[in-house]
Parts: sequence; C-alpha cells; structure tokens
Amino acid sequence: MGLIHYLNTDLDLCSAVDLTELTAAFESGGVSPLHVTLGVDGQWYSTLETDHQYHEPEGNIAHMVSVIEQLAEPHLSVWRSCTLREFNIGYDCGLEPWAFNQGLSHELLARIAAVGASLRVTLYPYRAEVEG
Repeated sequence: MGLIHYLNTDLDLCSAVDLTELTAAFESGGVSPLHVTLGVDGQWYSTLETDHQYHEPEGNIAHMVSVIEQLAEPHLSVWRSCTLREFNIGYDCGLEPWAFNQGLSHELLARIAAVGASLRVTLYPYRAEVEG
C-alpha cells in the first residue's frame, strides 16, 4: 500500500532570454538543471532541482532561494526577465496515512515573494503496483 510522501521541488523557468548561463549559475550553487530548452514558441524553458534532497519542501526551496538571492548581473537580469519563476512542490499520493501535512515558514514565504517567485503543488495519484 502506497504512502503519501514528498518527492521533490522543481524550479520551473520560462523566458524570451537564453537561460543557459542562468542555469549554469544555479548549478554552481548546487541546483542542477533537468533541462534547458528552446521551445518551438521561441521561449526558453528550464526545470531545476537541488542536488541534495530534503525530506520536506522547506529545505529544497530555501536552498534554491539562497542561490537566487546571491545572483549578480547579468544573471539577475535574466532571472527578472522570466515570465515563469515557479517552485513546483511534488507529492506522491498514497492510501496512508489518513492525514498528511507539511508546511512552509512565513520567513521562507517572504523570501519567495521577495525574489518574485510563485508556488505550485503537484499531486501524483496512487497507482497500485502491477505484478508481472
């Protein structure tokens, strides 16, 4: 039987400006890109994750916000050019426990707002394992 648990937090970015150098700055801070892609729409897309995995989203997000807070030019301008700056918190949904919760501190929420980022939560449904 599956347990509800935190998976990870992605930082999703979208910009008309090339994100390659910005993601390199993140990588030097321990936040690696899963991809950096120029879309068919002419927009750049990137998804990043921390190299170290925490048990709750607070640690992952705080790590990424620290990197953002240390950005200098020209990376800061690229960050500000992003039309999407979103922390996407992922959870695997299971059948247990009956109740499950995790939170973010008001200090971290203030830091997220200060860097101009948003939050999203993604819930992945429980799927029974298929034996075969």
